[in-house]
Amino acid sequence: MNAKNAILVVDDDYAHRMMLKALLGGWGYEVREADDGAGAVEAVRKEPLDLVLMDIRMVRVSGIEALERIRQFNPALPVILMTAYASVETAVEALKKGAYDYLTKPLDFDELRLALERALEHTHLREENRMLRESLGVRFDRGSLIGRSAAMTRLLDLVAQVAPSEATVLISGESGTGKEMIAGAIHANSPRSRGPFIRINCAAITETLLESELFGHEKGAFTGADRRKEGKFRQADGGTIFLDEVSEMSLGMQVKLLRVLQEREFTRVGGEDLLRVDVRVLAATNRDLLKFVTEGRFREDLFYRLNVVNLRVPALRERREDIPLLAQHFLKLFAEKNRKALNGFTPRAMDRLLRYPWPGNVRELMNTVERGVVLTRSDILDEEDVAPVHEAEAPPAAAGQDAAAAPTGSSLEDVEKAAILKTLEDAGGNKSEAARRLGITRRTLHLKLKKYGLMQNKAPERV
Repeated sequence: MNAKNAILVVDDDYAHRMMLKALLGGWGYEVREADDGAGAVEAVRKEPLDLVLMDIRMVRVSGIEALERIRQFNPALPVILMTAYASVETAVEALKKGAYDYLTKPLDFDELRLALERALEHTHLREENRMLRESLGVRFDRGSLIGRSAAMTRLLDLVAQVAPSEATVLISGESGTGKEMIAGAIHANSPRSRGPFIRINCAAITETLLESELFGHEKGAFTGADRRKEGKFRQADGGTIFLDEVSEMSLGMQVKLLRVLQEREFTRVGGEDLLRVDVRVLAATNRDLLKFVTEGRFREDLFYRLNVVNLRVPALRERREDIPLLAQHFLKLFAEKNRKALNGFTPRAMDRLLRYPWPGNVRELMNTVERGVVLTRSDILDEEDVAPVHEAEAPPAAAGQDAAAAPTGSSLEDVEKAAILKTLEDAGGNKSEAARRLGITRRTLHLKLKKYGLMQNKAPERV
């Protein structure tokens, strides 16, 4: 028996709990214990476990109630229930609530051992896979948006309300949360769904080229303009245009965008003809636009034109209940793409995914699962297969030191800023090495230094 398998024994009968602890320890398991359902839920949240063996009838919190709460936190963790009051109704209720198995007291030790081994060998339950597939197929058929948490439910309700309207929508949220997918869901559920959905990243294009991309240009308008080109607004006529990272527009471009929002008309670069379009505008940002307005970096009139309706996409750490659904979705997607037959995640793998803070949000989770699918040599992803890049490559902190010396209660941006500064210092100012240690590209590091106003304080760089 593998000693790494940790089993939580939950029973308010002290003598019976101690007997099971001795028995399971003799079989080679690591044993944890709790004396009621509330303690069981707390233990599951506190450390990774492989299985829960739990009594049903307990004084404070019953095994059935604890089972429901455990499965909300980690649905891949198998739970075997025990009772001295066996009945068909109790057994049916336990199995309907998601118990892996059901044993009666006094326990048959051979039956117990077999149940434990069977549960640990098939840690990703067939029933759980069925439930996840049903959830993905029924609940989230809106632009592939996945989530059943309270935060996502509220957001999806707002999307459903906003989509049929003609309102301009500003979608805010951290990078990697899925703002473009929200925009796609709004378009797909709108009366414009048969029209074009045109996307453009305002941060990826220089100001001169952005004007041409948005509004088009006439032949000869600038060097290299050898023919007339229609812009994104013209291409989106009758449909929707999505302006990603709208906060990165220059003030000059903001004036031109404001005119389009007000008048629904514009001219091509180098042209004189006034063009009118029927376009719904959706915009997204990962910045605090109101703060930008206060600082004079974003026009107040444009802000209010864009912010008719604001939809905030929650960070993944704010909707951890969705991690199992998302992880299973990505596993299925990338397993098919890479022609692999995979059966899910071990409880410890899922536990690791649930505990990690996911600074890169859903995008980082997707990349982590894809990497695990590609590199695993097993038919089930274990905790080593789902080590996030930042977690796997982060250098160990020196004894007694915090690698990112931001005070308790700091915002995520403060923590990130502190981590970047510390890593740059440890790398002797070498940006390439710092980027490698942080698990990001050199360009991303450059953008973050610019974002936090650290460019002017940089030390002479050693490449």
